[in-house]
Amino acid sequence: MQERLIRGLPGWPMLALFVLLPILAVRGIPLAMREGSGWTIALVLVADFLGLFGLTVVNPNEAKVVTLFGVYKGTIKQAGFWWVNPLATRRRVSLRVRNFESGKLKVNDHDGNPIEIAAVVVWRVVETFEAIFNVDDYDNFVHVQSEAAVRNLATSYPYDAHEEGQMSLRLSAGEIADRLRHEIQERLARAGIEVIEARISHLAYAPEIAGAMLRRQQAAAVVAARQKIVEGAVSMVEMALEEISRRHVIELDEERKAAMVSNLLVVLCSERGVEPVVNTGTAHA
Repeated sequence: MQERLIRGLPGWPMLALFVLLPILAVRGIPLAMREGSGWTIALVLVADFLGLFGLTVVNPNEAKVVTLFGVYKGTIKQAGFWWVNPLATRRRVSLRVRNFESGKLKVNDHDGNPIEIAAVVVWRVVETFEAIFNVDDYDNFVHVQSEAAVRNLATSYPYDAHEEGQMSLRLSAGEIADRLRHEIQERLARAGIEVIEARISHLAYAPEIAGAMLRRQQAAAVVAARQKIVEGAVSMVEMALEEISRRHVIELDEERKAAMVSNLLVVLCSERGVEPVVNTGTAHA
C-alpha cells in the first residue's frame, strides 16, 4: 500500500452541531417522556458526546494518519480543523525538516588508520504510510541507519589522499557529502524518508595516532613547500642567465655559468639570510 490523502469534514460546522444537539435534546425531553421515547434522547446525547472525539486539528507541516479497527483509511495533510470518525485512530506525523547529528564514531579508514568521524543529516518524512507502518520507529530508524552509513563511508575512503586525484575524507568534502547523502537515502527510502543533506561535521585521527599523523602531514607540507621554492628558484636563475646573455652584460663560460647557478640557488633556496663573500681580486682571480 501507499499513502492515500483524505479530507475530513469541516470541523467548525460539526462543532456547532454537537453544541446545538444537547440544547435541542433537553428541550425535547418533556415531549419524549410523554410519548415514551426517552431512550431516543439518550442515544442522541451519547452520540453527540462521542462525536466530539472526532474533532481533530492538523497544524501546518503536519499530518494525521487515520486507521479504523486496524485498517488504514488515509492521511490528512491539509492544515485546518476537521472531523473524522471518532472511533478511528489518528497518529500525528511531523512533516517538518529535522536534523540529526551522529555521535563521534571511532572507525578505521580505508588505509586501516583509526579515525573519529561524525555527520549531520537533514531529513523529513514524505511518505506517511511507509514511515508509520513499514518501520517500528522511524525516528530511531533514521539514527541507526545514518550511523551505519557513516561507518561504511569511512571504511571506503582514506583520511588523506596519497596520490593525485585520489578521493579522501578530508580533501574531497563535496563528493564525500554527495555519496553520504545517497547512501543514507538508499537506506531510509523504505521508511518514507527524504534525505535533504548529509555532511561530515567532525573528522580527526584517533588520539593514539594523532601525533604521528600530524608529524607526517607537517613533513609532507615541508616537502611540498620546498618543491615550490626549487621550481621558482630554477625559473629565476634561468631568467637571470637569459637577461645577462641578451643584454651582453658579461660573457660567461660554462664553468662560470655553473658557479653562478650554484650561488643563485643557494641564495634563493636558503632558509636563512646568506652572507656574501667579497672578492677583492680581479675578475679572473
